[in-house]
Amino acid sequence: MSDENKPEGVFEGYSKGEDIQLFSYGVLAGVFNLIFAAFLLTARGLGRPLPERVGAKDIALLGMATHKLSLVATEDAVMSPLRAPFTELKEKESPKKVDEEPRGEGLRRSVGELLTCKFCLSVWLASFFTYGLILAPRVTRLVATIFTVVTISDHLHQSYKALMNRA
Repeated sequence: MSDENKPEGVFEGYSKGEDIQLFSYGVLAGVFNLIFAAFLLTARGLGRPLPERVGAKDIALLGMATHKLSLVATEDAVMSPLRAPFTELKEKESPKKVDEEPRGEGLRRSVGELLTCKFCLSVWLASFFTYGLILAPRVTRLVATIFTVVTISDHLHQSYKALMNRA
């Protein structure tokens, strides 16, 4: 078998330099898709049809909630105990915010990367919010409303602070 036909050749270029966790990323992608399949089967089993479209109000509500929850989950000090098995503290930026980096190897490191990346985690959170909208809409909207209100409050605090600094 020539070098080109070896399975390793498919991933050529990923073995140099940075340590890319392709297998672990594949596992996480598989878990993500398995959860999606479970959601679809659950929705079907419960007789909950998927909507033709999701309304703009729900998109805005879930979008703001996803934004806030991804920030809280990836950066807030209070959530550190959930991230700690997969991350290590780089620095404590403030009493409320920490900067962590993934630790370990393989799946542990990949989960750490997911839990420290607000953009990466937001895909998972948006999916869960959307699944919740189908399976438990009232609870999902209530939880999303809480995080959306906090998002608006945060922006008002920042705007107030900026205005006071100008005065």
